[in-house]
Amino acid sequence: MRNHCGRVLALVLIFLGVPSAYADGTRDPASYFFHQSFGDLAEEAETARAQQQVGVMIMFETDDCPWCKRMKETVLNHVAVQEYFRRHFRMLMVDTEGDTLITDFSGTEIAEKDFALKHNRVRATPVFAFFDLQGKLMTKYTGATRDPQEFLWLGEFVVDGHYRNTRFTKYKRKKRAAARNNS
Repeated sequence: MRNHCGRVLALVLIFLGVPSAYADGTRDPASYFFHQSFGDLAEEAETARAQQQVGVMIMFETDDCPWCKRMKETVLNHVAVQEYFRRHFRMLMVDTEGDTLITDFSGTEIAEKDFALKHNRVRATPVFAFFDLQGKLMTKYTGATRDPQEFLWLGEFVVDGHYRNTRFTKYKRKKRAAARNNS
């Protein structure tokens, strides 16, 4: 019965034109979204370069952040989101309150909390920061996205280079209007 209900729900979502990010299923983001890391960001950028990816995406978070938890449970767990971001980025997590030492893009050892606050001005969580292959910040987004589709648009915004010419709010407004016009 449970399997049948899941299939019916997926078909209803597809029929209603709900983005495929909702209908693709879900998996644990700790295993399928984020990459395992030894905390050397320059090495992560080299891995991204070798895999012909755009760069490194870091989710700055805290253990008690309800919006971080919401992102993991409702957005980062979607298969379509996981596959898109893994194709284009190395994805890492940094604890904004953490004392664990990491090596930044310039090779300097620094505590996670100092990398977050002093180097990236992270004061609220979650923050999604996108770095190019040289470790230069391309853009960052603070807060939770509305849904998996909006997070996919954030990825496209970076991958396609729109961050160079416009703000994400304007980009997603255009994407949302286009989606309404197509339905």
